[in-house]
Amino acid sequence: MKWTVKKFGELTPVEVYDILRARCDVFIVEQNCPYSDPDGLDLLSTHMFAERDGEIAAYCRITPKGTRFPETSIGRLITTKKFRPAGLGREIMERAIDIITRDMRETDIRISGQAYLRAFYESLGFAVTSELYPEDGIPHYEMLRKGL
Repeated sequence: MKWTVKKFGELTPVEVYDILRARCDVFIVEQNCPYSDPDGLDLLSTHMFAERDGEIAAYCRITPKGTRFPETSIGRLITTKKFRPAGLGREIMERAIDIITRDMRETDIRISGQAYLRAFYESLGFAVTSELYPEDGIPHYEMLRKGL
């Protein structure tokens, strides 16, 4: 598995295409959720993805504090269907948390997590900070991981 971390301007056109295609496949096609995925935050974010044999296996973006939320945020987390049995969701989240806390020197991380993944996010140190709410028609919780 090859891991890559890049700011938007460092991504190649092929990487941008592959990321958007993978996100579309998971969020729009699999979850049957029509929404506008390119939301302007990609331009400000750090993008992390794992590839195997030229295919995106896992992806997330790290959005700087003060953009989506007051805190730094992890979003657009996916593991593509073919690679789900590999446990990459936990690995990419741990890597993203490490980048935020070690490299960016931020302590608090906020996410908007799909409700069915609540226990997964809680196992990574996130706590629910909101009532259940719909985001693009899917139940979500706002969750915060407080640093030390």
